[in-house]
Amino acid sequence: MENLAISVRRATPRDAPALAELVNEAYAIEKTFLDGDRCSEEEIAEMCEPGSRGVFLVLEQAGGLAAAVWLERRGGAGYFGMLSVRPGLQGMGLGKRLVRIAEAMAEATGATEMTLRIINLREELARWYKSLGYREVGTAPFADPRSLKRPCHFVEMSKDLAVGAGVSAGMGAA
Repeated sequence: MENLAISVRRATPRDAPALAELVNEAYAIEKTFLDGDRCSEEEIAEMCEPGSRGVFLVLEQAGGLAAAVWLERRGGAGYFGMLSVRPGLQGMGLGKRLVRIAEAMAEATGATEMTLRIINLREELARWYKSLGYREVGTAPFADPRSLKRPCHFVEMSKDLAVGAGVSAGMGAA
């Protein structure tokens, strides 16, 4: 069995090429209803700059990126998105581990809830997030510059968090 030792850290702009590759691999299934890649290296590099509105957390395994998640503060809530697990490593608990870390970081900043958005066509994601305690709370239009092959919209999901100690976890500003 391969070594499953992993470490978690904050991504830097130097991670942009590998991180963009990871995200695009993890979101390749969306090419059935969207044209183009999920993100570019430039977008990821900008998101990883110090002072950006949030942080990218990465899980490393054997020196490579295994999973990642974007985390930011939106008012009194934590928000995460772009949860990505390398396809060959899916089903091993890495995504769940990153969600729990993101929730803990949000709690540490005093967030009272955690929110996310998924595309309605990704029904398997809705089921998975519900298994982690999230509930559907609304919808929003899908305003993405990529061309749609099928109509879609966002499903907004939320989970109540226990308020943490208010310790700064470096999530970025609201």
